[in-house]
Amino acid sequence: MKIHFIASSIRGGGAERVMVLLANEFTDLRHEVSIITFNKGQFYDLHPQINSVDLHQGFIKNHTIRSLINLYSYYFKRKNRPAVAIALMPRMNLISIIVCKLYGIKIIGCEHNNHLRLVEPLTKFTWNYIYRFANMITVLTEFDRNFFERKKANVVVMPNPCSFDTLKNNSHNREKTILAVGSLNRYKTKGFDNLLDLIVPVLNNNPEWNLKIAGGGEEGFQILNQMVQVNQIQNQVEFIGFVDNISELMRTYDIFCLSSRHEGLPMVLLEAMSQGMVCIAYDCKTGPSEIIDHNKNGLLIEDQNQKEMQKGLDFLINNDKIRKNYSNNALKNLDRFSITTIINKWNNLFKELNLL
Repeated sequence: MKIHFIASSIRGGGAERVMVLLANEFTDLRHEVSIITFNKGQFYDLHPQINSVDLHQGFIKNHTIRSLINLYSYYFKRKNRPAVAIALMPRMNLISIIVCKLYGIKIIGCEHNNHLRLVEPLTKFTWNYIYRFANMITVLTEFDRNFFERKKANVVVMPNPCSFDTLKNNSHNREKTILAVGSLNRYKTKGFDNLLDLIVPVLNNNPEWNLKIAGGGEEGFQILNQMVQVNQIQNQVEFIGFVDNISELMRTYDIFCLSSRHEGLPMVLLEAMSQGMVCIAYDCKTGPSEIIDHNKNGLLIEDQNQKEMQKGLDFLINNDKIRKNYSNNALKNLDRFSITTIINKWNNLFKELNLL
């Protein structure tokens, strides 16, 4: 089957990582896969048989209109049309649904965050008036299914797969490091500003421990680094930038902290668990509670309660046996997020749309 993934770019980010993972897997299953992008940049390795289509050209300043015209022109040639297009995020969903409906191409739009986040007017317009024309909209949790069904869309819950193989041997010693991951420019969403405030007494009380934040973004770095200097924790906090070996770091470090104000289904939390990290997360509206079973395979902290997050981090730091217990329990509970399980869900969706 001919499958097209449509994304703004594959520069980096959890949603793009999921897309590449699925595209690579479908290619291994002998589907003919293309990834269409509208901006330059590629941080993830693509299967050599994936066709990369760059629709970056044009002089129209409005990116959405330019992308819509470029996609319409590309699909004007019948040989370029797929059996199904899978678009990523609201803006790409908007242009893909419009173009695919004009050409009779089956279209699946993917949401990768929860609907409570702050959104621009164009996203609200897409939700309210465009999603109902897609063959299917995928969401990450049941919490979002009801919202989009009220918009008259056809909706299916499609969790993110874990992109890493689950660690087999978890007996090694780990560095006394707390890891956080995310775009620094999205520090408000990721809660890095709050994390750098609440972590001060934790680091002061545990001078042998460090915090490392992985993720790119110069603007966010300037703001966050200033907070580090003001809080005088520069000797225990390091910004390590965007890294392509995050799985190695997750096998090396001990505690993973998710400080987000909101999430969809945080892929990075699945990845950290798969590499044996002990996970602690705010119980934000969607995501962490579907992954962490509190006091069994990690800790869920009352949403944005900084005092409780401090207590939770101190508790983990000072209880080696509990950390090891949580870590081992997490490794046993990831089958429902395996790539095999998620691909089976996609195949069932394709059958429902009469594609297989």
